[in-house]
Amino acid sequence: MNTELLEFPFESISYNILPGTTDYECIKHALKLKSSAQFRTEVGTINDNVHIKDIRVNENHFFNYQIIKPKSSTVSKKVIFLLHGFNERDWSKYLPWAKAICNGTGSSVVLFPLAFHMQRAPKQWSEKREMYKLSEQRKKRYPNIINSTLSNVAISMRLHAMPQRFIYSGLQTYYDIIQLIENFKSGKNPQISTDFQFDFFAYSIGGFLAQILKLTNYNNYFSNAKLCLFCSGTTFNRFSSVSKFILDSEANVALYSFLIEHFDKFLKKDNLLKHYILDDHLEGEVFHAMLDYQKKRDFREALLKKYEDQIYAITLKKDYVIPSFEIINTLKGAYRDINIKVDEIDFDRDYTHENPFPNTKINNEQISKDFNFVFKKVCDFYNT
Repeated sequence: MNTELLEFPFESISYNILPGTTDYECIKHALKLKSSAQFRTEVGTINDNVHIKDIRVNENHFFNYQIIKPKSSTVSKKVIFLLHGFNERDWSKYLPWAKAICNGTGSSVVLFPLAFHMQRAPKQWSEKREMYKLSEQRKKRYPNIINSTLSNVAISMRLHAMPQRFIYSGLQTYYDIIQLIENFKSGKNPQISTDFQFDFFAYSIGGFLAQILKLTNYNNYFSNAKLCLFCSGTTFNRFSSVSKFILDSEANVALYSFLIEHFDKFLKKDNLLKHYILDDHLEGEVFHAMLDYQKKRDFREALLKKYEDQIYAITLKKDYVIPSFEIINTLKGAYRDINIKVDEIDFDRDYTHENPFPNTKINNEQISKDFNFVFKKVCDFYNT
């Protein structure tokens, strides 16, 4: 099938939830709120290009998203949203994935970036020379740090300084995707039919967000949406995020401490955070349930059970970032009474979570075979 790649502008109307001011408003509740979150730049090296206030990052407010679609003059009635992994800077890894899904299902595939990732991040965060300098300075400040690299230093410094960013950028992306769906429904994209149907293909941390979207089911938009998880599906505290491509150890400890060990205490201190997590925001409640495997388990598993026929996961046996057995524990439930299908795969070659299908001449034929095997399973799930 011939496909084409198209690009469309997007303006996030939810950017004003981000850190960078003190006065906020919840539109749903017509409520004025204040945040007590403090900007800290003493963690790591102080650098304005890295520690810029989130609400002022224009690249995250105004950006383009892409669609890969069958090359035809007709508008698309079937859409699959592809959500990527953590700390990603370009779509090159995902374009073959999107094309395989488009070819195998006839659906248009929407490549939508998470907040502060891909084209939504300032270019300075990808400048190798500057990021290398920051990483070397960070290593001197924290002599026991593990896996600090030019690839992860910007996001590590920002999350180390303010772990709340993980929540607020996640909420922004959650609302952005709902905004995009409503844009499609109102005819604002000429390539998408207003009565379109949609599903999700979500990898790594993108699956964490996709689960929240599915289980929250805002306005019943997601009632019939299928969710295919690839190397994803577990609660946050069962990830292992220390990687030269994801986070360094200092950022990981700070994030874990905030979200898992002391989250309830932080909620008491921050009225804005407390409102979105505890006060009549189902998306916040589902997010909370997806943090810690032990907490809110009954609530989380009841929702997974409700949508068990619409969720499918493919895991990799040697995935050490999001382990296969942890995905099974979360999706099938503590008592294995949730009938979500999980296929565990093990390739007969080297691979990693971050790069399951490396672009290399070594084992090229085997990699192509593995790729086709995985995406046939993906497309079969959507086509049945």
